[in-house]
Amino acid sequence: MARKLSPKTQKVLLLFAGGLALGLNRSSSQYFKIIKSVHKEWKKINRRELNQAIKSLYRSKMIEIREGKDGATALVINDSGKKKVLVYNLDEIKINKPKHWDNKWRIVVFDIPEKHKPAREALRKKLKELEFYQMQKSIFVIPYECENEINFILEMFKIRPYVRYIVAQRIDNQLHLKKIFDLI
Repeated sequence: MARKLSPKTQKVLLLFAGGLALGLNRSSSQYFKIIKSVHKEWKKINRRELNQAIKSLYRSKMIEIREGKDGATALVINDSGKKKVLVYNLDEIKINKPKHWDNKWRIVVFDIPEKHKPAREALRKKLKELEFYQMQKSIFVIPYECENEINFILEMFKIRPYVRYIVAQRIDNQLHLKKIFDLI
């Protein structure tokens, strides 16, 4: 059975993931957003708590110590740690609601086979949590940009081949949807 991590250890693991995201990101605007959020969280952790959290992550085998060719020592998040980060991020995921709507609908449509029923139900539950409107059993709509969030969820549940993300200009019942989303 997996051991539950303390909130501080979870936060340190997420900070490691932030470093990983910086290394993999090529967008300068995203780069600065990541630095800002990592810096903000980093300031909240004191040295003693940080050392305890790192030791805990090392003991739980979510990070590894690696020696570089130049003799530098690096703490590296491994696959087990990356999976934990994904789970924590899934719990925290939110869709930003801009002040001004761009008049486009985001539609998630899926046909997930029975053998993936738990993932299908988890997707349905997550879309409802994110305040999507369920038009039909496997069709959900929202008026806000959320492609990155949906891609993340699809990767988490490993159901990308069965799900489509559509951006639409018009839906025949959009007056009803505008009322639901308070866009009138």
